[in-house]
Amino acid sequence: MPLSANNPDRSSWLHVSKNSDFPIQNIPFGVFLTRDDIITIGTRIGDTAIDLGALHQLGYFEGIPLTDDIFLQDTLNDFIADGRKTWRLVRNRIAEIFDSNNTKLKNNLKHKEIVCFRLDEIEMQLPVQIGDYTDFYSSIEHAKNVGTMFRDPENALMPNWLHIPVGYHGRSSSIIPSGIPVHRPQGQTMPADSDTPVFGPSKLVDFELEMAFITTDANDLGESIPVNEAEEYIFGLVLFNDWSARDIQKWEYVPLGPFLAKSFASSISPWIVTLDALEPFKIDGPKPIKPQLPYLQFKGKKSYDINLEVSLKPKGAKESILSKTNFKYMYWNMSQQLAHHTINGCPVNSGDMMGSGTISGATPDTYGSMLELTWRGEKPIKMSDGTERKFINDNDTVIMRGYCEKDGTRIGFGEVSTQLLPIFNPKKKK
Repeated sequence: MPLSANNPDRSSWLHVSKNSDFPIQNIPFGVFLTRDDIITIGTRIGDTAIDLGALHQLGYFEGIPLTDDIFLQDTLNDFIADGRKTWRLVRNRIAEIFDSNNTKLKNNLKHKEIVCFRLDEIEMQLPVQIGDYTDFYSSIEHAKNVGTMFRDPENALMPNWLHIPVGYHGRSSSIIPSGIPVHRPQGQTMPADSDTPVFGPSKLVDFELEMAFITTDANDLGESIPVNEAEEYIFGLVLFNDWSARDIQKWEYVPLGPFLAKSFASSISPWIVTLDALEPFKIDGPKPIKPQLPYLQFKGKKSYDINLEVSLKPKGAKESILSKTNFKYMYWNMSQQLAHHTINGCPVNSGDMMGSGTISGATPDTYGSMLELTWRGEKPIKMSDGTERKFINDNDTVIMRGYCEKDGTRIGFGEVSTQLLPIFNPKKKK
């Protein structure tokens, strides 16, 4: 089926600014609350949010096999479960409806008023009900940096790292959309001058700059997904800030890995950008350093050229750019991650989320965490207001952005912006 929605020559009758992340070639999917307090599934072109539930009820998806309520839900899970053929048909139809040469909706003022919303008239929600969440550890630069800090340069990578996409099972219950603040977590830490742990607020709260992909129903128990078919089961991607408490993590992660240091919060951008929209930006990824087992060997281009940026904004001050990096640096790509995840027969469901792991490049200005950027706090970063940061302070806001650009077409993710609040105070809640 052709990807007509990706036609670079197409323009929309809706206003789209020159550097918008959301031209008509993007057509991401999300869930929002409307001005009438109705939750609906929608998309976005420029600065206009589009109610797909209303569009469907008005007959604009005629000929596409969709249930009557497919867009009248508070999650995208059922739509995602319909599979890639349906996603493509819907994206192509949306592109047709809002094409500058199509006047059917453009000239119907009554329908337009029902379907189209300004961004200040909506409130974005979590786009999927996330049943399971897995976080990988797939940037070789990040793994080497962390290994160098906590072991030594000669043994920076663990023996398994070049053979498998390392991952762990996280908590889906604490994944939140952009704009929802998080509280500084508390937990056990081990002071450097003690042999007894103490309890209290984490002093080393960090961000992790990641991408995350969202799957459809992919396999039955016992069945694995071949690496060269994996993209058929990936709906799209979001920006992902996997918050971390480094001091809690250091004490707890041996022998079973991250736990409380990661499960207090993870933040995502609210619009899911489909793999179809990202198709023009596929590239070759890093070459394997060691031979990979057959089930991880793939054909064609499986990496994506996505520019990423993270900024930190102290309360009342301007934001400071901390890092600029790229998703293309990932040693293990999404297809390999999904193939490995299911090689033991683990089922993957609609709405499951897989984090890439921290994305770092080869130079200090491309690192994807404060742990690396300040090298464990040894090299503080100066902010726009003159203050310094080793890790994240209370009331700081972390902002992540991402986009692809090629031949004049820009496809972006918007941003994920999250403020870190002091530890939760139950008295204030009352």
